Amino acid sequence: MDRSLLGARVATYVYFVLCGTLMGAWVVHIPVAEERVGISHATLGGLLVLLGLGAFAGMQLAGPLTDRLGARVVVPATAVLCGASLVLPGLADGPWSLAGALLVFGACNGALDVSMNAHAVYVEKAYGRPVMSGFHATFSVGGVIAALVAAGATRAGVDPVATMAAIGGVSIVVALASVRALMPAAPVSPAAEEGGEGGGIEASGLAASVGPAAEGSGDDREFDVSGDVKGASRASAVRRGTQRRVWLLAVLALMVMLCEGAANDWSALHLRDVLGASTSTAAFAYGTFAAAMTVGRLLADRLVARFGSMAVLRHGAAAAAAGITLVALGPWMWAAFAGWALFGLGLSGTVPQLFSAAGHADPAAAGANVSRVAGLGYVGMLAGPAVIGWLTHVVDLNHTFLLLTLLCVTTAVGAGVLRAEPDPAPRGEPAGVGH
Repeated sequence: MDRSLLGARVATYVYFVLCGTLMGAWVVHIPVAEERVGISHATLGGLLVLLGLGAFAGMQLAGPLTDRLGARVVVPATAVLCGASLVLPGLADGPWSLAGALLVFGACNGALDVSMNAHAVYVEKAYGRPVMSGFHATFSVGGVIAALVAAGATRAGVDPVATMAAIGGVSIVVALASVRALMPAAPVSPAAEEGGEGGGIEASGLAASVGPAAEGSGDDREFDVSGDVKGASRASAVRRGTQRRVWLLAVLALMVMLCEGAANDWSALHLRDVLGASTSTAAFAYGTFAAAMTVGRLLADRLVARFGSMAVLRHGAAAAAAGITLVALGPWMWAAFAGWALFGLGLSGTVPQLFSAAGHADPAAAGANVSRVAGLGYVGMLAGPAVIGWLTHVVDLNHTFLLLTLLCVTTAVGAGVLRAEPDPAPRGEPAGVGH
């Protein structure tokens, strides 16, 4: 196996861990920031929306920049900015300064998220086999690292601002040390090299103008021009079809990430308020969901290689629908834990397949397409907790989860959008390259 390709894969793991660690470092310090600034839970909830808005803006900016400048430039740059901005929320001493800090940190984190996912698409294409889910699993590992570091620092009496600054500083050093291993651009298949950029789609429409007929009579040349027009029209239709497909992927991402966001914020409350569990026991509901998500992502790449991404998305969404229905209707504690575990396991492989499909839809615009899918998905993750909260004014908390059942079923039905997904392996190379 090419050592540079292995290095690129390892570097991608590193940046996913960094992104998860930086976001986790903020999440575990939310109570400290709230107390330092002196705001209510309601005000904090409003300020956290700014974190999401900043992330969305950063995603939309970083995607096209990654396509234009290359991942080797954008990924480390956004990682450095994200590491440097982590300390800002800790330094905030009022609502306005915290709002600005969250907006900046969210933008940097969102930019890193999209650019590293675009690079992950490059690596997966070069490998010629599924590796995306493994990258997403290491993001969760980063959150665990942040929690452990923060807990240890708190017990040692270290100031939270110093902890955040240290995590950010170490992240910057690691990000800069990993730059050389990144791929400079998306790999180009042999077909694309022969036909030009675009994988031969546009070039095929222009092939007549450079073939033997181009040397013939004027009638022949007229025919060639007509072929050029038809080829350009066909290429334009292909681009429009690709854009529609990317937006369908984005809608599916919105639905599954809305489900994930709802689980993050409401799983523990469900056990405590609906089933009467103690606070300590209820905390294991989210732990069960998160652990199942991590395990599922570690296994998903092998399942995709064997059964295909469409099958993983469809059956994963169906399993998630069964799990959350068990949570919504089950009257027993064991049923709730089993349901949250099945929900997390089912959802685990869905988002990586959607991101991967968006990146492979048009390798020349992988960053922009991933930013669309990730951006709309992030909106869903932010909206999930709020949507469930609004529904609790109408129905009981456990019955609001039936909306998540509906979204998962819809995702399973819509999984056919992945049927048109191109093979990530470059043409002319064996699918097992990289083993």
